[in-house]
Amino acid sequence: MYKPNFCAECGGKLLRLRWHFWTSRRFCNDCARHLRKARSIPAFFVVLGLISAGYVAGRMRRPLPPPLIIERRTDSPLNDDGPGKSTLRAVTTESGRNPTEAQGSSPASVEEPVYLCGARTKKGTPCSRRVHGPVRCWQHKGSPAMLPQEKLLVKE
Repeated sequence: MYKPNFCAECGGKLLRLRWHFWTSRRFCNDCARHLRKARSIPAFFVVLGLISAGYVAGRMRRPLPPPLIIERRTDSPLNDDGPGKSTLRAVTTESGRNPTEAQGSSPASVEEPVYLCGARTKKGTPCSRRVHGPVRCWQHKGSPAMLPQEKLLVKE
């Protein structure tokens, strides 16, 4: 491997006992210390470019996420046609308005029956949370009711 005898910057004689791959072969110790920043900038940009290219290539190869699918149980109170929903539907007339709206300007409020959860709690008593329909509350999903359905109906 080539070992120069004089510094390329100041022209001083180069005397080194050991030559390593990280030491500058063209400059003396004093000049190499002053020019370290100028010599390291191109290496920094090369490393930054390689990291950026690897990041972009990794993002391009990543598969698309699957579409979001929300599945609900049939007895969920959030389903449109579940057992707890009211069977009243808005009937549209030929003019495109609701019959209740045609009679008066105030919209009619549909009241759904309110039930109690009725599942057995840790104390052994029926749960008293109010639910929309003959279903259980969020805490007692899947548990049977202690009381018959007609006793769980809340009469206001």
